[in-house]
Amino acid sequence: MLAVLRANSDRMARLIDDLLAFSRLGRQPLQMRPVPLGELVRQVVAEARSENGERNIEFVVDELGIVDADPALLKQALANLLRNAIKFTGNKDPARVHVGCRNGMDAAEAITYYVKDNGVGFDMKYYDRLFGVFQRLHGASEFPGTGVGLAIVQRIIHRHAGEVWAESKPDEGATFYFTLRRPTEKST
Repeated sequence: MLAVLRANSDRMARLIDDLLAFSRLGRQPLQMRPVPLGELVRQVVAEARSENGERNIEFVVDELGIVDADPALLKQALANLLRNAIKFTGNKDPARVHVGCRNGMDAAEAITYYVKDNGVGFDMKYYDRLFGVFQRLHGASEFPGTGVGLAIVQRIIHRHAGEVWAESKPDEGATFYFTLRRPTEKST
């Protein structure tokens, strides 16, 4: 009984922390500057590797260029996307996570990036629930989490005047896309 109580209180603490982070996103002023996205992704990958120990995860990070963003918030969005990819590839050996550019870095204003995995994926008929707070497409017993991570990603990307969306098929992995703006001459 005590173990169940402790597990539930730990889950509640994580949920409260995630909700607080979500609520702060709307009030926090953006600290926009040119950010080398590939470097930021490699930092998140290094953290993910240390968190996942001996797990066999293949990361591919393409050349991603420089974007105009708040580095702390963008790092949070990337961390949430990569943690999701890692979590939902738990049954794969090796797990594969690819971060790249869809339309190339020659895009005029906004560049479309993606995080693609070879995990369990999801059924697109439930897509409308994907970015909602507390909306889960997989059971908590199957994949842990609070159901707030993708809502945080969406809020961060929207604050950067970008868009976020996903494509998936069950058992064929998922790809999460997001757009970010190129640095303007004023921001460089």
